[in-house]
Amino acid sequence: MANRLFQQARQYVEMAKDASGNGNQQELISKAKNAVSSAYANSTFAEQQQLQELQSEIDRLK
Repeated sequence: MANRLFQQARQYVEMAKDASGNGNQQELISKAKNAVSSAYANSTFAEQQQLQELQSEIDRLK
């Protein structure tokens, strides 16, 4: 998948997960949410399904 926005969304979600307990986790969660939202409109159906899963991961971090 060559979609740059999709790749960024995945990276931000991973960074937010890795930052659990860290003081900047909320900032990373916010960036991850924005990245997922931005990527969704420009993604294929398969990518959209994966983005929904990433959004679920973000929701569990809150």
